[in-house]
Amino acid sequence: MGEFFTAILTFPTALFTFALFVVVAFWLLVLVGGTETELLDGSESSFVTTGSDSLGLGGVPVTVAVTGLVTLSWFTSLVAMVGVGAVGLSGVAAVLAGFPVLIVAVVTAIAGTRLVVIPLRRFFRDSAQPTRQGFIGRICVVRTGHVDTGFGQAELTSADGSSAIIQVRQSAVHARTAPLSQGDSAVVFEYDPATDTFWVAALEGN
Repeated sequence: MGEFFTAILTFPTALFTFALFVVVAFWLLVLVGGTETELLDGSESSFVTTGSDSLGLGGVPVTVAVTGLVTLSWFTSLVAMVGVGAVGLSGVAAVLAGFPVLIVAVVTAIAGTRLVVIPLRRFFRDSAQPTRQGFIGRICVVRTGHVDTGFGQAELTSADGSSAIIQVRQSAVHARTAPLSQGDSAVVFEYDPATDTFWVAALEGN
């Protein structure tokens, strides 16, 4: 047991050991409902998402891809450093050997995670839900008697074919020039996350 702890706390495995601890803590939070698997997805984490896609790991939540990378990097590094110890390297020589092990572990983890991600993509694609931002540019049909700056509902059909009732608002200028009433079609052009409402404008020909 002592040799195991020595191995996981030796460079470069120690780097992945810390990352693995964070990953395990995250999934425990998911298990108890303290967070969501899509924590790193979305516009506020676009850099992380883009990086995941560039490695060929897109199509699944970033947290799933990161879990695969960290787990495989840790395991590969651990096995490699046990081998380094078995051949008698220690001290500075073992540290120097750790640098190529670090590179090999990361490259191996990327390749291995890609293999895992490929069959998982279809499950996350099927369960993907349309986002609020995804409603921008789509056509909706007014379901209330009128729409103004503080009132209005409309029915919108998303890209996956599902429909939703959304809260819509129309600016005072648009309401004067092209007022909306029940049954009219309108285009969504802006989303206000603070109030969870959509700003709409009448379609020409209403």
